[in-house]
Amino acid sequence: MSCSAAAGAEATALLFRSAAPSTIVGRHRLAMSRRTSRRNLRTGVHPHQKSAPSANHRNRASIQRDRASASIDEEQKQMSEDENGLLDIQLEDLVGMIQNTQKNILLLNQARLQALERADKILKEKETLQQKINILEMKLSETGKQSVLSSEVKSDEESLEFDVVKEENMLLKDEMNFLKGKLIEITETEESLFKLEKECALLNASLRELECTSTSAQSDVLKLGPLQQDAWWEKVENLEDLLDSTANQVEHASLTLDGYRDFQDKVDKLKASLGTTNVSEFCLYLVDILQQRVKSVEERFQACNHEMHSQIELYEHSIVEFHGTLSKLINESEKKSMEHYAEGMPSEFWSRISLLIDGWSLEKKISINDASMLREMAWKRDNRLREAYLSSRGMEERELIDSFLKMALPGTSSGLHIVHIAAEMAPVAKVGGLADVISGLGKALQKKGHLVEIILPKYDCMQHNQINNLKVLDVVVKSYFEGNMFANKIWTGTVEGLPVYFIEPQHPGKFFWRAQYYGEHDDFKRFSYFSRVALELLYQSGKKVDIIHCHDWQTAFVAPLYWDVYANLGFNSARICFTCHNFEYQGIAPAQDLAYCGLDVDHLDRPDRMRDNSHGRINVVKGAVVYSNIVTTVSPTYAQEVRSEGGRGLQDTLKVHSKKFVGILNGIDTDTWNPSTDRFLKVQYSANDLYGKSANKAALRKQLKLASTQASQPLVCFLSSQPCTCLNIFLSPRFIRELKFPQAGWLHYEASSSKGCTSHQACNI
Repeated sequence: MSCSAAAGAEATALLFRSAAPSTIVGRHRLAMSRRTSRRNLRTGVHPHQKSAPSANHRNRASIQRDRASASIDEEQKQMSEDENGLLDIQLEDLVGMIQNTQKNILLLNQARLQALERADKILKEKETLQQKINILEMKLSETGKQSVLSSEVKSDEESLEFDVVKEENMLLKDEMNFLKGKLIEITETEESLFKLEKECALLNASLRELECTSTSAQSDVLKLGPLQQDAWWEKVENLEDLLDSTANQVEHASLTLDGYRDFQDKVDKLKASLGTTNVSEFCLYLVDILQQRVKSVEERFQACNHEMHSQIELYEHSIVEFHGTLSKLINESEKKSMEHYAEGMPSEFWSRISLLIDGWSLEKKISINDASMLREMAWKRDNRLREAYLSSRGMEERELIDSFLKMALPGTSSGLHIVHIAAEMAPVAKVGGLADVISGLGKALQKKGHLVEIILPKYDCMQHNQINNLKVLDVVVKSYFEGNMFANKIWTGTVEGLPVYFIEPQHPGKFFWRAQYYGEHDDFKRFSYFSRVALELLYQSGKKVDIIHCHDWQTAFVAPLYWDVYANLGFNSARICFTCHNFEYQGIAPAQDLAYCGLDVDHLDRPDRMRDNSHGRINVVKGAVVYSNIVTTVSPTYAQEVRSEGGRGLQDTLKVHSKKFVGILNGIDTDTWNPSTDRFLKVQYSANDLYGKSANKAALRKQLKLASTQASQPLVCFLSSQPCTCLNIFLSPRFIRELKFPQAGWLHYEASSSKGCTSHQACNI
């Protein structure tokens, strides 16, 4: 049917597509002819309405009528011809349409025949399916009858048997769930076992670290010197923390092992429950796999358990041995400390306590009297302070202060309280020999039982890594300068075991943030400011200082400031010592510059006080010579020289004050310049073993790329900015003839005078 409808639709479409063109063409031509005739009639038939009738007019009208009739005849003739042509075209179209219709009819007949064949097939299939349905219905009815009969035939015993099977199935499901739980538990056990093995590896690493730390601690204790005590106590604390951490790890591992000791019992119970249960082949296969995994886990557990026990035994043995060694070393150290309390703790330890007490005093946390008492105990190196400080770990600051104050008792100190105010100190801020003197002299005085403190500027370029326990105090010291009061931060720290105060000015001039120590255009202002703040710090701290020791022109301002300003304020317990390390530099400036730090210019600009003898300006070194209680220089020989031409204009002043002017020969710091401990040497040596000298000489020759064939010849080198007249010995003709210089073979000497080398002169080999 669908094919027939399609064929009819196609034939109809062909019919309309064939007829449409010819019809449209004919209609168009007919309309054109009608419009043409009407236009001709309008133009040729109507006469002119306003003209009078005449013969000519009538003639013209008749002519027009004739023409009109002729045109009408022509149009009719043309129309007849067009209609004939249209009829011819329409007949051709109709013939084509008829032919197409015949073809469509044939197609429709073919489609109808195919549809009939398909309908026959469908009917046959329907009959077949109906037969199958009937057969199934018959079987279903028979099955229903049989089921009814079987249900009627069933006895009570069969019902009971069915219930038993159902219960067995339920039990089997429970057993399967139990096996799944056990399998999950074994998986968790394996994960825990992996964690246990990881903990075992960590325990081994901790044991190795403990052994290394123990060995290091023993060697450190054997080498224990006065400067290493604080590091030793810190290492002891670190070792105790490590011991506690390792003990916790072992305890955790032991608990884990104890938790897995009943693992085999769980496996046995599982096997027993499987044996009493009637399970399928799949369950038995699952049990076999489970047993294999249990066996693997058990083997690994046994190996790990054995290894852990051996490690624990080794650890316990090491702990016992280490504790014994540690207790022995601590007892020996305490015994030595009790016998020699002055050397029991390093100087840096007592300096730290002294700085702590001074910080409390400046921050107004303790009174001036209590600070003085505690300072005296620190001078005496009282063991009670040491014990209180060492036991203060973890205490609040207030608790530590209270414990210190309980021990504060009135007493007198056998030493002196000495404060050095300087521009340099080795190794934190070193330019020349002044820095070495500050460190070496401070340590020497400290060893003699004196309390020594240092006050330095806080340079931005100083070696901060050489300062221990550097911290800023919670106090601001204000000082006068240029008519205003400026705030200053106070920092404390220990350098070479000495307590040091660092002054950081909050002045807009950034006096000590210049990336260098000296050589600025305003050095006079920078160091006059520093000298004033240093005295202000001592004044506000309430200390009863015995000696204030200032060095070179940079801190020479201290002497006149102390006597003209601070002595009038009641700060007058100290005596001033001034040391000039080099009279070449005297701090000469216009007189009005003294007013920066608050000094009276009119009072000091006098020939007997601070007016320079040669230039007519003020001389800071001259003021220190006049105002100090004692003046020293670097050697007795140099003291004699500066009383004559070497005084650079101060010889007359030094002669006037000759009774308080002395030369003290500089020494060396045997702790720093000790060849048996100097780490910068290739090989250390001592007076008892001089082999290292030749080895160091050979290393130096190799570094300088000198010839090795003449290794026995001496090497001479002078590095000094001071007069070195001793070099004249080596410049004698005889010495030059006998001394053969390797490789270069000649000596070049530059000098501007015959008295030796200065800072711009050199000896080149």
